Amino acid sequence: MSSSVDRARIVRDVAEVLSMRVEQLGDDTDLTDEGLDSVRLMMLVEQWRADGADADFAELAEEQTINAWVEVLCPQ
Repeated sequence: MSSSVDRARIVRDVAEVLSMRVEQLGDDTDLTDEGLDSVRLMMLVEQWRADGADADFAELAEEQTINAWVEVLCPQ
């Protein structure tokens, strides 16, 4: 199954779970500093898995920035 998860989707989904505007999220913003916790991360992981992404909770938890997640979820 091909994934429908791309950079724009990641940013949009993260902004939504953090109740932020997309423009407020920088590529290297530490998402834990913005309020991302393990429950919200697991929600994102499950959502992205349902859409075909190879999302691994532990791997995404290691470095919680948009750039890091794009590298993991959207390999070229």
